[in-house]
Amino acid sequence: MHPLLTRPRQLGLYLLAWIPLAGILVFLLTGPAGLKWGEATALIVGPCLAYAFVCLAAWYPCRATPLEKSGFVKLLLTHLTAAVLLSTLWVHMIQELAIGFMRWPSFAGLEQRLERFIPLLWVTGILLYVLSVTFHYVLLAEQASREAQARALQARVLARDAELKALRAQVNPHFLFNCLHSVSALTSSDAGKAREMCILLADFLRTTLRLGGKETITLEEELALVRGYLAIEKVRFGARLHMEEDVEKKTMAVLIPPLLLQPLVENAIRHGIANLPEGGVIRLSALEKANVVTILVENSFDPESPAPLKTGLGLDNIRQRLDTRYGHDASVSVGTEGNRFRVSLRLPAQSNGALA
Repeated sequence: MHPLLTRPRQLGLYLLAWIPLAGILVFLLTGPAGLKWGEATALIVGPCLAYAFVCLAAWYPCRATPLEKSGFVKLLLTHLTAAVLLSTLWVHMIQELAIGFMRWPSFAGLEQRLERFIPLLWVTGILLYVLSVTFHYVLLAEQASREAQARALQARVLARDAELKALRAQVNPHFLFNCLHSVSALTSSDAGKAREMCILLADFLRTTLRLGGKETITLEEELALVRGYLAIEKVRFGARLHMEEDVEKKTMAVLIPPLLLQPLVENAIRHGIANLPEGGVIRLSALEKANVVTILVENSFDPESPAPLKTGLGLDNIRQRLDTRYGHDASVSVGTEGNRFRVSLRLPAQSNGALA
C-alpha cells in the first residue's frame, strides 16, 4: 500500500500542494481568447484532484526502479511511458467533462473552445507526473533513511543488551569465588560456621539466579539481596560487622540493574572492614530528587593500612553497566574522608520503565 494512504496528515499536505498547480493551470486557460474563469475552474479543479490520486501510482514504478540500481535508459522508458499514458488519460477525462458540461446553456461550445488548449494540457499532465515521480523518489529516500536509522538503533540496542548480559555474567562467578574463599578460611577455624555459611550461600545464590537474569529489579529487591549477602558475611565477622540503612520509602520502587549494590557492599567488607580488628559500619542511603536517585555506600577503612585500598572487579563492572544502560545520565563517584570510603551512584529514577 502507498505510504501516504496510511498517513492522513501527509496525504492532506500532498493534496494541498496541488491547489496552486490547479490555480496556475486555470490562469493559463483564461484570457481574451481563452475560457471563462468559471469554465476553466469547472474543468480543471476536479480532474486535478483526480490526477493527484492517479499520480500516487508513481510510487510503484519508482520503487521498482531505484535510482541507484537502475540505468538511465530504463528510468527514462519506464517513467516517460507512464507519463504519456496517464497524461493522455487525464486529457481525455477533461474532454469528457467538457462534453458533459455542454448540456447546460452557459457552457455551450465549451468543447470547441477547449480544443486549442489540448496540447498545453497534455504537456502539463506529463510535467505533473514528472513532479510526482520526483516527489516519490524523495519519499523513498526518506523512507530508506528511516529504515537505516531503525536498523542502526536496533543494532545498538542488541549490542548494548549483549554487553549488559556479559557484564552481569561477570558478577556471579566473582562473588562466588570470594564467598568460597571465605568458607575455606572458616573450615579450619570453625566448621559449624562454615556449614552455616554454606547454607546461607545456597539460599543467596538461589535468589540471585532468580533476580540476576532480569533487566531491572526494584531497589527493595536489591536491598533484600544485600541483606542476604550480609547474613553470610556476619557468620564470619559477627559483631564486627554492622550496617545502617537510610533509604527513602519512595525510592524502594525505583528500578535498577540487578546485583548493583551487592558488589559495593562486598568491596566495603573485603577491602575495608576486614582489615579493621574492631570492625566497622557500612552505611547505605538512597534518596530521589528531580527524577534522579542517588545511592551512597560508605564504609570504615584504615587509611594507614600498608595495603592499598582496592575496589576490585565490582566497581569497574558497575561503571560499565551504568554507562552501557544509561550513558551520560548515570555516574559513579568514589572518594575518601578521614577513615570513611564512599561510593556514590547517580542514575535516572525509573519505575516500571518510566520516570518515577
